[in-house]
Amino acid sequence: MNLINQNIIEITNILSLAWSIDSSTKWTKGNPAKGQCGVTSLVINDLLGGEILKTQTPEGWHYYNKINGKRYDFTASQFTSAIDYQDYPSGRIEAFSDTNQMQYDYLKDRVKQLKGKI
Repeated sequence: MNLINQNIIEITNILSLAWSIDSSTKWTKGNPAKGQCGVTSLVINDLLGGEILKTQTPEGWHYYNKINGKRYDFTASQFTSAIDYQDYPSGRIEAFSDTNQMQYDYLKDRVKQLKGKI
């Protein structure tokens, strides 16, 4: 397994522990990924680089990452049906419009705290 794949698995596990009402007001125990797309895409971009992409959904813009040419959507589980990915180029400014500084700081700090504990 290469380093990117190891990081992806580790980050996926960390995010499931890190997401909370402090990282998105839409968070629930039953749907922890709900509302986490913008803030998560920013933190993933900080940690792993790559690009931030977006796709239009019935609920609005959905943000996710492209790393080494591959799409990674860490918050796809928030949706009950398959996503028709359009892979529009986006960026940090647009993704940040889906969150706020407190949520971003919380998730980034929480991921850093949990990294290495898993």
